Amino acid sequence: MKRTGGARPVFVAGLPEIDGLAVRRFDQEGDYARVAELLRVVNAHDGVDWLPTAETLRNDWTHSDGLDLGEDIIVAETGDVTVAYAEHSWRVRGGSVVHDLHVAVTPAARGRGLGRALLGWAEGRVTSGLAAGGLGADLGIPQVLSGWADLEIPGVLPWATAAGYQVAGYGLTMTRPLSDPMPDVELPPGLEVRPVRPEQHRAIWDADAEAFQDHRDPGLRTDADYEGWFSQPDLDTSLWLVAWDGDDVAGSVLNFVYAEENARLGVRRGWLEHVSVRRPWRRQGLASALITRSLRLLRALDLDEAALGSDAENLSGAVHIYEALGFRRARTAAHYRKPIEALDPGAPLPGVPRPGPGPAIAPCPDES
Repeated sequence: MKRTGGARPVFVAGLPEIDGLAVRRFDQEGDYARVAELLRVVNAHDGVDWLPTAETLRNDWTHSDGLDLGEDIIVAETGDVTVAYAEHSWRVRGGSVVHDLHVAVTPAARGRGLGRALLGWAEGRVTSGLAAGGLGADLGIPQVLSGWADLEIPGVLPWATAAGYQVAGYGLTMTRPLSDPMPDVELPPGLEVRPVRPEQHRAIWDADAEAFQDHRDPGLRTDADYEGWFSQPDLDTSLWLVAWDGDDVAGSVLNFVYAEENARLGVRRGWLEHVSVRRPWRRQGLASALITRSLRLLRALDLDEAALGSDAENLSGAVHIYEALGFRRARTAAHYRKPIEALDPGAPLPGVPRPGPGPAIAPCPDES
């Protein structure tokens, strides 16, 4: 795949000596497919069942207010082989600006310091951006570095802690065979499930966003998030189950089937992506009723398994509800955080040159 001249070289300090290694900025003309393939290789090796396509990455990244495609993503390659990438994005969560950092390195290029150098670049992107008054610096609220990693990937925990990150919580992937017996849970009196119509999208989205504000570190959703959610390649709102109390959304389960990912993984799985109930309708069995209906819907599609993600310490007790309905914990990921204050702007950072009169991170014209 041909790259364009927009893929500017980037200087990253501390890179290991790997023959032909070069680092450049993300190229929107050709890199969606390259990075998607990189992530599929990395995740397949690590046992993480997220195999994105170029289309899903394009949709996610072009609908993110906290991601600058020209500045926040870099790609490392040897010749025509993409061996790693690093990404930074930010959003307001729970009263703080949370800077999410993601680094992925192919198995063959691990163990040489490449991931640490790219992480240093991402940290430097945050400090230089904040020093310039961007990346939420003007909001006057705390700033924190953040990342996620599956605990079953060898070496992740010591790698993160060596870089100064500490575990701040855990997330679960939970699964349930659809062949297992399913309880029959009725909707609470006065509620009904109706087919989703396009003119209801905003009301459903707003209700879901309101319900999730009671979760730990809720994200502040934006119009870009809304647009991205409803332009996902795998969107099929006929799979959604939304309970209404008159004209009010009481709760919903937003189901998805990722056909291409299922084919790559060799599974037949449906995802309960968002399970939410608004405060006035909680503790009445609504979540259980919508989940059991979702399980029957997915089984009717000849799928074998249902899956969902949850905060392990969900404040609404969701994990207990899921377990009572037959879901079991399949994978655990750790949420890592590091205070911005730990990045001393006067000290050299791994992978980032000491800040001077100019920007801490700048293109290096003699790299190709």
